[in-house]
Amino acid sequence: MATVTRVPRTSVVLSDRKARLMATPFRHVDLVLLGSTIAVAFLGVLMIYSSTQPRLAAEHIDQLYFVKRQVAAILVGIGLMVGVMAIDYRKLRDLGPLFYGATVLGLLAVLSPLGHATKGAQARFPLPGGFELQPSEFAKFALIVALAAYLSQHRGDLDAWRIAVTLTLALIPIGLVLLQPDLGTDLVLVVILLGLLTVSGVKARHLVVLLLLAATAVGAVVQLGVLKRYQVDRLTSFLHQGQNTKGATYNVNQSKIAIANGHLTGKGFHKGTQTRLGFVPEQHTDFIFTVVGEELGFAGGATLLALFALIMWRTWRTAALAGDMFGTLVCVGVLAMLGFQVFENVGMTMGIMPVTGIPLPWMSYGGSAVMAYFMCIGLVLNVHMRRFT
Repeated sequence: MATVTRVPRTSVVLSDRKARLMATPFRHVDLVLLGSTIAVAFLGVLMIYSSTQPRLAAEHIDQLYFVKRQVAAILVGIGLMVGVMAIDYRKLRDLGPLFYGATVLGLLAVLSPLGHATKGAQARFPLPGGFELQPSEFAKFALIVALAAYLSQHRGDLDAWRIAVTLTLALIPIGLVLLQPDLGTDLVLVVILLGLLTVSGVKARHLVVLLLLAATAVGAVVQLGVLKRYQVDRLTSFLHQGQNTKGATYNVNQSKIAIANGHLTGKGFHKGTQTRLGFVPEQHTDFIFTVVGEELGFAGGATLLALFALIMWRTWRTAALAGDMFGTLVCVGVLAMLGFQVFENVGMTMGIMPVTGIPLPWMSYGGSAVMAYFMCIGLVLNVHMRRFT
């Protein structure tokens, strides 16, 4: 008599779950890109703690005040990233107009009495618990998706009219951000626009004209009084760093001293003298790289830049592997954003670039920026996961 072997029901259930897991696009997640991104974000938490703890302790405030908010933003950002990854990026292309419209409405609303003015710019909505929401940071994500959708639809047929439509789509949020005013974010949006146009097949002569127009526009903004006097002084301070060391060039000079103090291996975590004594203003936001330079030295700074290089390389690799033009353009837009922000922010702290207020991705304190960066990485991971379909 034949013996019937009975397979336990639990084994069948586990096999079914394993089969579904193997079939899901999440099986193809780029773990190198994901791990590098999270590593940079939590290194940022350590640097934020080191740069804010002495001041908060002296003021008898919760010494983890900024750390708790940054960690909360990271966790929410990771959740948003997973949400972006869960939706097929080709469906996100169809949602491009919705993202774009919501962003424009947000930028309009923040300029109304609903918005809150901070440090000379009306760019944030106040939220309960001391949190703030900055629509211009999410404009980067929306602009990448909307422009990539439009340009991929008209690939090979980008005549003067369609270029004009692309410029109009970009100039509406750029103009609204300029009214805040926030020239740094506008520069990032312009770089995203130029990066997408370059890869989408725009003719070289058109790109040259656009670059000249962009340079002229930046010069006009600086000269025509759109920015406040202190903002102009900050932008041009890197050109005369030895002058007025207690005024406009103070930040840059103190930043360079902090980085130089780190030498090869740094003074050690939480042991930087410039950092603990609070000589570098805005150190936990725009000048966070100075904490890395002073406390972790050249080795730490080089490691951080290597992580950023790894993130950008994996983004470029995903652009090359993408199954369609929309996926390629989405990755190029994210790459242009990250490359410009890292170069500008680190260069600013070293005195070779103007001080524009552009944060260092995932490192600088700021909830809206952190969440927007995770959403953008979610786009890249999304394209990588579905490169075979």
